[in-house]
Amino acid sequence: MGIRHEPVRLGEIRPEGWLRRQLELQATGLTGRLDEIWPDTGPRSAWLGGDGEDWERGPYYLDGLVPLAHVLGDEALLGKAQKWIEAILAGQRPDGQFGPGTNEDWWPRMVALKVLVQHADATGDDRVPGFLARYFAYQLAHLPDRPLEEWGAYRATENVLAVLWLHRREPDPRWPELCARLLEQNADWTGYLTGDLITGRATVFDHLTHGPNVAMGLKEPAVRALIDGDQERYADLRACLAALDRWHGQAHGMFSGDEWLAGREAYQGVETCQVVEYLYTLEQSGLAFGEGELGDLAELVAFNHLAASCDERMLSHQYHQQATQVSATVERRPWTHSSDEANIFGLEPHYGCCLANFHQGWPKFAASLWMRLPEDEGLAVFAYAPSTLRTRVGGAEVTIEESTDYPFEDTVRLAVDVSEPTAFTLRLRVPRWCDAPELLLNGERHPLQTGDDGYATVRRTWRPGDTLQLRLPMAIRRVRRERNAVGVRLGPLVMVVPVEEGWRPLPEPRGLGEWEVVPLSSWNYGLHLRGRGGLENWRVERAPVSAVPFDRRAVPVTIHGRAATVPSWDLRDGSAAEPPDSPVVTGSPVVDRTLVPYGFARLRVAEMPTVLSVAADGHEVP
Repeated sequence: MGIRHEPVRLGEIRPEGWLRRQLELQATGLTGRLDEIWPDTGPRSAWLGGDGEDWERGPYYLDGLVPLAHVLGDEALLGKAQKWIEAILAGQRPDGQFGPGTNEDWWPRMVALKVLVQHADATGDDRVPGFLARYFAYQLAHLPDRPLEEWGAYRATENVLAVLWLHRREPDPRWPELCARLLEQNADWTGYLTGDLITGRATVFDHLTHGPNVAMGLKEPAVRALIDGDQERYADLRACLAALDRWHGQAHGMFSGDEWLAGREAYQGVETCQVVEYLYTLEQSGLAFGEGELGDLAELVAFNHLAASCDERMLSHQYHQQATQVSATVERRPWTHSSDEANIFGLEPHYGCCLANFHQGWPKFAASLWMRLPEDEGLAVFAYAPSTLRTRVGGAEVTIEESTDYPFEDTVRLAVDVSEPTAFTLRLRVPRWCDAPELLLNGERHPLQTGDDGYATVRRTWRPGDTLQLRLPMAIRRVRRERNAVGVRLGPLVMVVPVEEGWRPLPEPRGLGEWEVVPLSSWNYGLHLRGRGGLENWRVERAPVSAVPFDRRAVPVTIHGRAATVPSWDLRDGSAAEPPDSPVVTGSPVVDRTLVPYGFARLRVAEMPTVLSVAADGHEVP
């Protein structure tokens, strides 16, 4: 069983390298300019005292703006965020309630609580604990007669996390009581996901089958473990994840949710709100349980689904992405509940929730790369990416510079600097997909033993100039799918057959631009895995990461494999139909085909049949 971790303070981790460039694109793209181009987050927002939107969109936006501003140390973004913070703090009423008086819903205030906690962590603003205490007293007084309902009754774990934050700093017997009351009024997510989970496409609205609700509800075992310390609750989380994968898991590793849970087919979608909320749930669960596989899952989400949810310059986003997405156009598709424009790249395709909410994904991921060990015992890696951590451990100032192009290379280099020689532990996550990790300590091979929790431990007295080099070799892996179809992975990257893209601007585009993406090449390829086409013979090629990290024209890692077209595999309702049963016998020639990471291909095939290519004489092509 893993060791519970604790968060580092927001702002102690600074992204570097490709991750910093990605966050800077976000800062100059939709996040940095949303208040200028979208009225719901503009100066008339009711959260700023205006007569505009008064529900979740302002807090959602701030939930990404605040961490983005602090991980980048961006003064302009900090100024934008502070305006909202001051308005929220100044708007508390004598009874403790806060927020727009035109809307008394518990739910949007849960998001605002997350914002205030992050702000206080980063700045030490001593107004926040008192503000929270007054509001939590208000909740205790009013929840019996005005219980949680609608969205709040399925997302109360977000509220509980803020209560726990205050209780750790200012213990008070009222706060465990409030946590218990909130959880009593919340949905039984563990019971539903392990016992009553829908096994096919949802056909009517139900909060329990709404994709973002599920992504938030998955943190219930972690939140309960943070309250009672019961690490055995990790088994509940694993059971929930296994059930979702069994009935709704897709080739790219997430569960479907094109508004509602939708089964396992690669043409079903995943909502961007679901992506960022699932990533946040994994980060919080990593704190509660200290299990390495949660970092594995978080990397899978960030490097693939999060990257693919926006265009490469983060000027637009999708509402739904598909694992196999062969066009992104205004067209009727088999969503459970969404409009025809839900997977174009634009300002507000379909509902505005994703436009308000997607901002939290990258900055919270960057802020969670490192976690602390209890009792100031040391530090743990949650996910790998280029960054610099500056913190204190055991009374010493500690700086760890992480130099890497991971996940596009397999080596992570850590340069450790301490203000004085200090003994502490480093827990290095060894992904489950890695069979032969190698560690050098100050240039010499160091024994590496990985525990059942997915971590290898290095305990020593650290001195200025110490270095670690961790190599995580990435073998090409096959993911089995229905009808004997396959997906392909390389380390934490989902590898796909890319489709040549034509970006077609929409007339009268809103925001910073809106596009349909149309295919300019064939997409219906099956993989040739027999003979010299076997995965063991495929070649991996690496290159530097470009200035625009997820630029489809400068892909830093590719797999060179073999494939053939499958003429019988065609479109249905604007999407690729289910792959035919494999192996498919075809007369199409076997050709070299390059696979790229999912996040670089806005048009792609992630789940493919396998093929047997037969020549005119009836013999199989090797």
